[in-house]
Amino acid sequence: MGGAQNSSLYKKCRTYNKGFYTATQEKRNDLPWSRSKMLDGHLLLGWLSFTVIVYLFNLPGPTTAYFGLTGNEPLSILPLSSQPEENVGRAHYKLCDRLKLEKKQRRMCRRDPGVAETLMEAISMSALECQYQFRFERWNCTLEGRYRANLLKRGFKETAFLYAVSSAGLTHAMAKACSAGRMERCTCDEAPDLENRKAWQWGGCGDNLKYSNKFVKDFLGKRSNKDLRARVDMHNTNVGMKVIKAGVETTCKCHGVSGSCTVQTCWRQLSPFHEIGKQLKQRYETSLKVGSSTNEATGEGEISQARPQQQQPPPGPSNDPIPRTMDMLHIEDSPSFCRPSKYSPGTSARKCYKDKNCDAICCGRGHNTQSRVVTRPCQCQVRWCCYVECKQCTQREEVYTCKG
Repeated sequence: MGGAQNSSLYKKCRTYNKGFYTATQEKRNDLPWSRSKMLDGHLLLGWLSFTVIVYLFNLPGPTTAYFGLTGNEPLSILPLSSQPEENVGRAHYKLCDRLKLEKKQRRMCRRDPGVAETLMEAISMSALECQYQFRFERWNCTLEGRYRANLLKRGFKETAFLYAVSSAGLTHAMAKACSAGRMERCTCDEAPDLENRKAWQWGGCGDNLKYSNKFVKDFLGKRSNKDLRARVDMHNTNVGMKVIKAGVETTCKCHGVSGSCTVQTCWRQLSPFHEIGKQLKQRYETSLKVGSSTNEATGEGEISQARPQQQQPPPGPSNDPIPRTMDMLHIEDSPSFCRPSKYSPGTSARKCYKDKNCDAICCGRGHNTQSRVVTRPCQCQVRWCCYVECKQCTQREEVYTCKG
């Protein structure tokens, strides 16, 4: 009789918990109610544990706040050449979704139609400038997926350059977008803090660096600085923004009778991004190596020999040296990039210039020489109206490529 009561009670509980009833319980009808309840509790606990694990794995990691060449964006979607871009029109939401942004970044991208286009322009501009600056180097800014991803896991000089050029590209593109009228939340720079304001009448449209810096800092957010690598990444990001700020110039135009320049119209203007890339490349060449408590190569703060007058800071995990300068920083020595690796495809078959960089790029393996005949337009003249007439000139040239 006790068994009948237990069976009746179990049926009532099963009806009450119908939403949690599973096929597994069908096979346990002959079990005592207390034991079945224990098994149901174990299943529920296991389900909750699995849900928590899935949630934790889907939480954005520390790298999701990065952007550009240091982020997760597939660069294959970017117009890295002169090919026409896809007309996104009003579908800037879709463009924001194509960029692998974290939640806050996606929200900032969607709230202004001009942001999505500016983000794409920033990534493309940074990638092209990186490839231009390293066109004669062993590492020629190879940005294909696996090479870039593996490089970002390490603290090389090349990684430092990627962080700096990415933040510089975003800062530059956003300031230009404001002055060009492509943004809804910003316009021209009013430049209220310039000296000798009485001598100037502001009528030009300046690049809005103030808004751009605020946007970039908010867009990238604050990342953890508990370890040296995170602090170095943040430092190199700031280097890119500082180089942009240092390159601001004041452009003026005179107004007055007979060119007397009684009144000046002035505005702020950023340096061309090629100039920014050149300065970042120079800082890459003189990048400072800093020590890390987790770096087996150097157990103490090691500053590059280009700064012998600086004293080495004391070793220790809590005193990792982060110089407050505009120098780039790295924590690991770069590989040679001569042979194929997970960081680059190597230099085999790379084009070089015989008297300029063949010895360095080919890593002592020598180079092949190929002679070919090319035809190019020459002796061009403008004809009325309105076309350019050129002759076709044929010449023989030699092409040099590295041996494998």
